[in-house]
Amino acid sequence: MGAIEDVYEDLDTDVEFEEFEAAVEDKVEQMGGLADEETAAMLIAHELRDEEADTIADIEPGMNEVKFLGKVTSIGEVKTFERDDEEAEEGRVCNVDVADASGSVRVALWDDMAAAADEELEVGQVLRVMGRPKEGYSGLEVSADKVEPDEDAEVDVQVLDTYRVEDLSLGAADVDLVGQVLDTDSIRTFDRDDGSEGRVANLTVGDETGRVRVTLWDDKADLTEEFEPGEVVEVGDGYVRERDGDLELHVGDRGTVERVDEDVEYVPETTDIADLEIGETVDIGGGVIETDPKRTFDRDDGSGGQVRNVRVKDDTGEIRVALWGDKADREIELADRVVFTDVEIQDGWQDDLEASANWRSTVTVLDEGAETASGAAGGAAGASGGSGDGGDERGGENAGLGAFAEDGQKAAAEAVAGETGDGGSGGESAGSGGAAAATAERSAEDVEFTGTVVQTGDPVVLDDGQRTKSVETDAGLRLGEEVTVRGAERDGTIHADDVF
Repeated sequence: MGAIEDVYEDLDTDVEFEEFEAAVEDKVEQMGGLADEETAAMLIAHELRDEEADTIADIEPGMNEVKFLGKVTSIGEVKTFERDDEEAEEGRVCNVDVADASGSVRVALWDDMAAAADEELEVGQVLRVMGRPKEGYSGLEVSADKVEPDEDAEVDVQVLDTYRVEDLSLGAADVDLVGQVLDTDSIRTFDRDDGSEGRVANLTVGDETGRVRVTLWDDKADLTEEFEPGEVVEVGDGYVRERDGDLELHVGDRGTVERVDEDVEYVPETTDIADLEIGETVDIGGGVIETDPKRTFDRDDGSGGQVRNVRVKDDTGEIRVALWGDKADREIELADRVVFTDVEIQDGWQDDLEASANWRSTVTVLDEGAETASGAAGGAAGASGGSGDGGDERGGENAGLGAFAEDGQKAAAEAVAGETGDGGSGGESAGSGGAAAATAERSAEDVEFTGTVVQTGDPVVLDDGQRTKSVETDAGLRLGEEVTVRGAERDGTIHADDVF
């Protein structure tokens, strides 16, 4: 056996020996005698190994040619186009999405292959694809040189007519899913590598099996402004991608999001507030017992920011939630039942825990009577407001959502004041006047806060990297200066007695 045959035998490839031998001879000729047949064969073998893609995730735009296995998840329409050569026949192309367990990729089939795909190809078939990767309009795609069905191969990818959130898997395409809108984000713009401007927006939808972030690209980004939390929508022709370890459902030029008249129940699984620990990213829910006004501030880069704090309570405890950016604009009132998802638990002031709701978080105001799986937002509705049995340290009353049933504003004030009949603070009933007094007394607690001056004037704004605080002080402070203030905090503003 010759040198070429030896190298070929060691090479696990679908390339025929005659084709491999011809490539070796071409390589010897190209190198002008600088390489013998064995060296040339080893070079060709190396190139072939580089082109073999174990999974779709291994495909990169810089590869000259790749070969991979994938299951057909969607088949587009055959489109025609005029070639540059006016005398040439009209061109045809058909885009097919194929997937494996690692992801999905769009494959462009040209001319005769496009016609064959239109007539013979079916969703669910497994294909062996050989082609050239490149960056397309919607991301990475492969321009196919050869496509063959493989009836014996198996690819672990589900292809369903309709999906639930729990059915979504990496690589799924042509996804139709019905869910309740839980939250929406504003439209953002970005610059593409080719200099064009892209647009993207997100909304979050949920069903009885879970929730998923829906990413809307370019013209589809406008859809996020058409829907309100609580509405039920159907996402059509979506495709699943992964971001930061989480699956997302993406909607591109072929996709749709439409309002539908269907009943969908979303039951979030929340963590009890008493079980929260610093550093966790969790879902929490509860009744709103305190709201602060929105505050704005300037960042070091000159951009503006905003934040709003609310305090929520479940059967096990209560926590302050900082709503950053667009989340600060959400309409949240006293007595609302709210679920916050993907919030980060941080160390707050006075050794308290604080939940931070950032761009990845969702904020959902639940309908009357809705419950969470753990009962955090709805289970509190079963707590009665009577005597102090089983109450907490702030008033002896389990001031859950049940306390809001008749009069939300009054019950919220009672929850803050700790009105319990004979088990309240000081052993007396606060009443409506007592509730207001207790609220004022509590909001005037002495606090100490250290942060960087991000806004001077009236008020001064300090930022410690996680929270911002408005400060009333006569001290002359400079932007960027790190200071500590101490004083009474009322209505979200620290009235500083000491600045050092």
